[in-house]
Amino acid sequence: MARLKPSTEIINWIEGRTDYFDGLRVPEGKDVGKPVRLRPWQKKEIRKIYDNPHGTRTAILSFARKNGKTALSAMLLLVHLVGPRAIQNTQLYSAAQSREQAAVLYGLAEKMVLMSPDLKAWVTCVSSEKRLYCSELGTVYRALSADATTAFGLSPIFAVHDELGQVRGPTFPLYDAVESGMSAHDAPMSVVISTQAATDNDLLSILIDDALEGADPRTVVSLYSAPMDMDPFSQAALKKANPAFGDFQNSAEIIDLADKARRMPSQESMFRNLNLNQRVEVNDPLFTKAVWDRNAGDPETWGACYGGLDLSEANDLTSFEVVSPVNGLYGVKSKFWLPKEGLADRSHRDRVPYDLWHEQGHLDATPGNSIEYEYVAQEIAQAFQTMDLRKVAFDRYRMRHLKPWLRKAGLSETFIEDRFVDFGQGYVSMAPAINTLEGIVLNGRMRHSGHPVLNMCAANAIAKSDEAGNRKFDKKKTTGRIDGIVALTMATSVAAAETNDAVFPVSEADILEKAS
Repeated sequence: MARLKPSTEIINWIEGRTDYFDGLRVPEGKDVGKPVRLRPWQKKEIRKIYDNPHGTRTAILSFARKNGKTALSAMLLLVHLVGPRAIQNTQLYSAAQSREQAAVLYGLAEKMVLMSPDLKAWVTCVSSEKRLYCSELGTVYRALSADATTAFGLSPIFAVHDELGQVRGPTFPLYDAVESGMSAHDAPMSVVISTQAATDNDLLSILIDDALEGADPRTVVSLYSAPMDMDPFSQAALKKANPAFGDFQNSAEIIDLADKARRMPSQESMFRNLNLNQRVEVNDPLFTKAVWDRNAGDPETWGACYGGLDLSEANDLTSFEVVSPVNGLYGVKSKFWLPKEGLADRSHRDRVPYDLWHEQGHLDATPGNSIEYEYVAQEIAQAFQTMDLRKVAFDRYRMRHLKPWLRKAGLSETFIEDRFVDFGQGYVSMAPAINTLEGIVLNGRMRHSGHPVLNMCAANAIAKSDEAGNRKFDKKKTTGRIDGIVALTMATSVAAAETNDAVFPVSEADILEKAS
């Protein structure tokens, strides 16, 4: 008799189609207590994970909320704890950001054990420690959270990373500890089941993007997400991100959430991230990711240009953005600086990969632990020499520190007075400047080359309004750096004014495009 495929053996075990186990039970919801009957999409994912001819080291499964992510995770844990993939005397873990999240996964696994006479006889549940173990096999499962006293010294053969999309930034100590502990085994496996993270720079996004490139055949990925250019409130979009839509998911509730998000723009970003599984910040940025990405091409031509300079405090991000309006399109060249000393620590603090961007050439690191304006001044002086740079807008707050270095770089006082434009950061100056930038981007007239540091700034940029509807940026209220967008706003404003480019008013169609 031919041996069953690994996935078939697992599916049969879960559904009780064996002569030695009566199957798992639905732990909660409308079908609570009934035998588990895996849906076709769930079986497809199990086949993808377990029938990989290369062997699966990491499996990533991402879809929207309320599609049974945690229940499926619990089933796979039991498959490896006491089912057909169990290996004697091995450790299994699930990892979550909080104790509450860790307890949810453990709780579902415990309910499945207690609902099955067979599993109840084989598996001991220790609720106080969030631990399950099978004494006969010597297998142990424990739920871990980020606030656990330690996760080092572990040696898991199987791990579930639950809701890894909640991790902000490119690293997560618990993830690193669990993954590094798996190296002691010949064939360990990690399963990541989560809704998408908010930004490209978050850990889950990095893992998904790397997996989608297909460089490692031992990594499999399934991403259920509504395309960004799709009507976000349509049932078609909901079905793209919700494989359980119309089945065990409460589709009426999800449709109500879509209607609410349609009526209340403040709810749209959260709805897109959680219910459409899109990579969207929960706070509404100035530009949606889809709109910003549509402007990511390279400049086709380059002519007369205009700059914007956002000088940071001594140890923060400084940005110099140069735009060249040619044939109605605004080409962009970006330059960013950070202090070299403590760059890795700053990456960890801000939860963005500054150190990697420096290695890739997207970010310059000046010597020492503070920005050396000498390097900034030299770069600007060189821009005047190599480009037809007409004007540079600047924030007056720190310009007095830069001027001596500009003179040392060879720019005369007269030249500085003629070419540098004092640009206020309040509502009076910034409101029309933000309108100009918004109009250029909404109409697809920018070519920013997809610069990763500028992308980060765009994702973080939130404009606040006064009672009259005028807008300005408020760095204190953003969750990340926006220096590049501030500099770009100044540059495009000066460029549009100098070239008499009547960017506004924005049409109603443009506003609707931004909303979509």
